[in-house]
Amino acid sequence: MPTDLQPRLCGATLILRPLTADDLEPLWRVARDRELWALHPDQTRHERGGFERFFAAALRSGTALTVVDASTGQPIGSSRYYEHDPEQREVAIGYTFLARSHWGGAANLEMKRLMIEHAAAFADVIWFHVGAGNLRSRRAMEKIGAVAAYEGKRPLHGEMIDFVYYRIDPRRWAAPR
Repeated sequence: MPTDLQPRLCGATLILRPLTADDLEPLWRVARDRELWALHPDQTRHERGGFERFFAAALRSGTALTVVDASTGQPIGSSRYYEHDPEQREVAIGYTFLARSHWGGAANLEMKRLMIEHAAAFADVIWFHVGAGNLRSRRAMEKIGAVAAYEGKRPLHGEMIDFVYYRIDPRRWAAPR
């Protein structure tokens, strides 16, 4: 059975569905909030050009998901699978953003739980790459039970940026309640 890196996943309050070109404007309305990107290594994503570059790459990936609030039917963010290595049974989850209205609650955990549980069918290790200075996202990773495995550099717009590599082993992971 082929690995589905762009599934439709349904939780109690969220629906994750394949990203489409029609998601550009609704996601732009969320992403233009400068505060979403304040600690992120790419702070151009709150600008129209920066977001369009991000969105185009997400569409090209064929693995991006739109996060929808099930109660309103409105897109509230996106995430995606990437760097899938079938031989090593590893995949990364990232390029994630959520509307501030959904920060601090259960949305991030539900989204990650849905994606981790789906990936458990084809991955023994799930990676999350978080900018070293993005303390908000680093705390969120620790809150969901990811473990900081090591630090390293990753390219971003031609520069090498410091990242922390978080790891979850889905078969041993128990989603926090």
